[in-house]
Amino acid sequence: MEFQTHYISPDIKLAEFNGRSFKTEVMFEDHILVWFISGETKIIQADVTHTFNAGDIFLIPRNQLATVINYPKDGKSHKSVAMHLTKEKLADFYTRHKTTGKAQPLQKVYSFREHPLLKSCLDSLIPYFSLGDDLPADIAAIKIEEAISILRSIDRSVDGLLANFEEPGKIDLTAFMERHYMFNMTMDKFGYLTGRSVATFRRDFKKAFNSTPQKWLTEKRLELAHYRLAQKKEKPIDVYFEAGFENLSHFSHVFKTHFGYPPNALLKNS
Repeated sequence: MEFQTHYISPDIKLAEFNGRSFKTEVMFEDHILVWFISGETKIIQADVTHTFNAGDIFLIPRNQLATVINYPKDGKSHKSVAMHLTKEKLADFYTRHKTTGKAQPLQKVYSFREHPLLKSCLDSLIPYFSLGDDLPADIAAIKIEEAISILRSIDRSVDGLLANFEEPGKIDLTAFMERHYMFNMTMDKFGYLTGRSVATFRRDFKKAFNSTPQKWLTEKRLELAHYRLAQKKEKPIDVYFEAGFENLSHFSHVFKTHFGYPPNALLKNS
């Protein structure tokens, strides 16, 4: 079995993957604290790529578009513990704790390489995954509160992220789409992240680009794929997903229809 997932609670899970690689595009609705036990993960955002390995601990902000690629490594499966820091739990925490500095939506990924306090907190969860329904209901809440307290003790600026509960406001649609077109998200999510309803998103998009979202997105993704194939000499199988296409066969068909030749023709020419 390629995937195995065990839960202490809906907010804390132990995930293990044994396949060659697994790719997905996500928009996290909660802040996610992750500890890698083994394997490797690449997180690709609009303007930065993070690579994490065994022992790494990091915090990903909510409402961020990202491509996530998981790999087994060194003969070991990809294995990690993930903790969701939900708005409800954070709001409860900050009713009892004073924030330091102004709360603001900081967008960076926080990395805590093998920090002893966080590692001890997350490592202590491992025995609980075998207990199933025998785990007391309040244990998960205690562990999440412990993790939040440790994060704040390590980096006080993290309050700016965790204590901010605002939803995305209306932002510059053109700038956002130019940075995020390669993420294969629904119009609902693009609208949400730019502070618009779907109808308003489509209307504003037409004004900004004089095109429909689907047509513009397809053309931008094809341009990115063509650049990586022709200039960086990458293979189609390494390009299609990160350019925003769901599968290789669909990518190859759309590419040939648009350019008049298949993607692998660029490799042959080079």
